[in-house]
Amino acid sequence: MNIVSAEFKASPFPFLARLRASDPVFRTTLPDKAKTPVWLLTRYADVNTLLKDERFPKNRLNALTTEQIRKLPWVPPMFRPLERNMLDLDAPDHTRLRGLVHKAFTPRLVEGMRQRAQTLADELLDGVARRGEMDLINDYALPLPLLLITEILGVPTEDRHKFHKWSKAVVSLSSPNVTMRVIPSVWMFIRYLRRFFKVRRRDPQDDLATALIQAEEAGDKLSEDELLAMVFLLLVAGHETTVNLIGSGVLALLEHPDQMEKLRGEPSLIKPAVEELLRFTAPVFMSTERFAREDVTIHGVTIPRGEMTFGVIGSANRDGDVFENPDALDITREPNKHLSFGQGIHFCLGAPLARMEAHIAINTLLDRVPDLRLKGPLESLQWRPSMILRGLDALPVVFRG
Repeated sequence: MNIVSAEFKASPFPFLARLRASDPVFRTTLPDKAKTPVWLLTRYADVNTLLKDERFPKNRLNALTTEQIRKLPWVPPMFRPLERNMLDLDAPDHTRLRGLVHKAFTPRLVEGMRQRAQTLADELLDGVARRGEMDLINDYALPLPLLLITEILGVPTEDRHKFHKWSKAVVSLSSPNVTMRVIPSVWMFIRYLRRFFKVRRRDPQDDLATALIQAEEAGDKLSEDELLAMVFLLLVAGHETTVNLIGSGVLALLEHPDQMEKLRGEPSLIKPAVEELLRFTAPVFMSTERFAREDVTIHGVTIPRGEMTFGVIGSANRDGDVFENPDALDITREPNKHLSFGQGIHFCLGAPLARMEAHIAINTLLDRVPDLRLKGPLESLQWRPSMILRGLDALPVVFRG
């Protein structure tokens, strides 16, 4: 089973149900040249524990033996700054970096973007209103979060189209190791950000990039490399995941017209509806990688020290031991303890922003676009290959123009 492939992402849930039942600690390999061994945890309790378990650090240097470190694949020197991002670090490094970005990425900042998000949603729908059809991903679900995160960071309007192309290459990787295919995109991304920081140092603005630069210069120990890794991560994670939430969420509603009509008739249900869409579609399908610090035995299966381990969030969110009727979409589901934003110290920093964007994007779409339906057969939809994410490449829809 190629867990990275578009074919797997199109219909992963029956296979994952079998793993939960009979093989909850499952060894497979990534489709890279090295056939890297990975372990998948599929039950809710195990994934929930993994996300907080100190026996599984994020920084592989804290887990691997000296011999294993010596055998690690070569990383081009220009990419090494990106290894200083929060997702790949443990305390105390992670604590310090998260504290710094948290000072700038405040609830007040997110709430202040609410009206801007509403304006963008309306403008995007205005642009397709007379056509009677659109690609819901590229015409709506993608530009809304991409424009918002680049505005928050202060990226010039004329440069914003570049970032999705670069980040798309990054999230399509079939393993955590750098491949030749992705090098040009990452190199251009890094080069752009270094120039951008120079401009912001000369000309500070009221934006997140300036706030992070000023935090660094105030002596809070955010190095140039850490600044680069932080903004890189915020730009990629700040829109790729929300694109999937909006796009796959709308597809789920189209597949469950009773739920779509219920939400259309009661827009106040948007909060539990988005939580259910997060659970049901799992936009972040697998946790980012962790590494066993020691031999760890789970359900009688031993994960050897140093080996890569993933929590399959898309499987945990369908675990019948936690969720009643887990394969049903119920926009009024309460409680809903999905794991789509993670757990523990790596709980998603951008969760309030993603929720706000999805609330506005989905409610505005249902309010303004009557008779929304798929343009072609469900089987024709293409899912994007990705190690971590699950999302559509395109979602053609038609409606009354």
